[in-house]
Amino acid sequence: MAEANWSSDTGEAIYRSRDPVRNLRIRVHLQRVTSSGFLRYQPAAHSGKNIIDLATLWPQSTASGHRPNEEEEEEVVIGWQEKLFSQFEVDLYQNEGACQSPLDHQYRQEILKLEDSGGRKNKRIFTYTDSDRYTSLEEHCQKMTTAAQEVPSFLVERMANVRRRRQDRRGMEGGLLKSRIITWQPSEEFVRSNHVLNTPLQTMYIMADLGPPGKLGYKKHEHVLCTLKVDNSGVITVRPDFTGLRGPYRIETEGDKQEMWKYTVHNVSALAQKEEEEREQRVFKDLYGRHREYLNSLVGTDFEMPVPGALRLFVNGEVVSAQGYEYDNLYVHFFVELPTSNWSSPEVHQLSGITQTCVTKSVGMDKVAFFSYPFSLEAFFLQQDRTTDAALEWPVLYCEVLSLDFWQRYRVEGYGALMLPTSPGSHMLTVPMWRPVEPGTVAELRRFFLGGSVELEDLSYVHIPGTFKGERLSRFGLRTETTGSVTFRLHCLQQSRVFLESCSLRRRMKSVLDKLQGLDQHSSVHAVLEAFQRARRRMHEARESLPQDLLSPPGALVS
Repeated sequence: MAEANWSSDTGEAIYRSRDPVRNLRIRVHLQRVTSSGFLRYQPAAHSGKNIIDLATLWPQSTASGHRPNEEEEEEVVIGWQEKLFSQFEVDLYQNEGACQSPLDHQYRQEILKLEDSGGRKNKRIFTYTDSDRYTSLEEHCQKMTTAAQEVPSFLVERMANVRRRRQDRRGMEGGLLKSRIITWQPSEEFVRSNHVLNTPLQTMYIMADLGPPGKLGYKKHEHVLCTLKVDNSGVITVRPDFTGLRGPYRIETEGDKQEMWKYTVHNVSALAQKEEEEREQRVFKDLYGRHREYLNSLVGTDFEMPVPGALRLFVNGEVVSAQGYEYDNLYVHFFVELPTSNWSSPEVHQLSGITQTCVTKSVGMDKVAFFSYPFSLEAFFLQQDRTTDAALEWPVLYCEVLSLDFWQRYRVEGYGALMLPTSPGSHMLTVPMWRPVEPGTVAELRRFFLGGSVELEDLSYVHIPGTFKGERLSRFGLRTETTGSVTFRLHCLQQSRVFLESCSLRRRMKSVLDKLQGLDQHSSVHAVLEAFQRARRRMHEARESLPQDLLSPPGALVS
């Protein structure tokens, strides 16, 4: 009876099962511990000890040989959607006038059969299935937040009216469903079932009547022990989770006579036999194999390959954000420059773009404009002159940040450039920006009141212009000012026959080395055997050439 600790984690757990949910079996054990008031104010038996042994607080000691009665301890094994009637339902449905629906009449007949067979076996533990009115009321009154004074919104009210149940959909007579392409007068139920995302699921509540002994059957004493929800994908939601190796859950009743109850929830579903598991694994393996073959047939084996000696570069990029600028309403103009004549791009792919105008948002001490503007580009590199050993030049991405005011006047906020990553994969890059500054306060006043500022005629001057042929590029005399930065997210892919050939060459070299290693071992063993045979022949020849008396053992008589 002594409990070292209680399980306070009453959150839900999610499981996924391939087996039919009808095989689910749950064992619930409920036991009355003691009066919570007595437990709360009970002084420690010994000084320096704060742990209370619950065995000493049990009103009926097990040492005297008496066992607690059925109203103080109960254990039930419940199947999925198995109906166990409560004392309230037994008293209610015995009156035929209280039956209003076909389900109520069905429950009345089942209760009468139970009374004829000796009564129901359960006392305090009972269930509410998916068909009961309690399930509908709980789904309608379920709170969406943890606020004490929750005011449901319009969406919450509309979603609460949706019966998220798994219902048998029967076809309409004469193909009427196919003929009704347009419903001119849709009902409210039709709108809810067709215009709201509805995941069909079944719900089951395992309840307990924690009323005083001899006074069972009152709604105010009903408490939820466990909630089970199963959807059509085999996902099982359990709240609270199965007890397992943790301590039991506890419930403290309210009112004048406060009491404490503990209960455990265990999954006691029958395990599948080994033969059944092996057969199921073979079925799934065959199913997955066919699905893989189907996907392979959709993809095919004929991939578009670049010409020999060419490199194909494909970039999926995103202009993520711009931060650290003086003015609001920012947009980014960017383009990619292919450095030499060896690079080319398909005509359908644009190498430039302009983002939307975005209002900045305060993030910490900076003002950030989030664009999330996607773009893609494709380029080919084909080395035309194979005699030159010049270094491979890589494409460069240039960007320009501008701001737009109320009078549709724009200002240049900064220039920047970055070289596209030379390695494939995902890259998050931040480009620092700068802008040219004209000396004097007149230029700044003109920029503030009239808009406009000093601009670069050639944007490629930010990096190294493609037309530059000298050895040194001087920017001496150009006054600049550091502004903000732009963040890019780039996903780069590279495709070339060289990669495939190198991979196959490594595999081929590995196989050749394995063969050479095997031949080397075989030849070394063969050489050792030949040397042993030669040594053995020399020993026999030397033995035959010796005199006969030298071959006799010591002390032997020579005839």
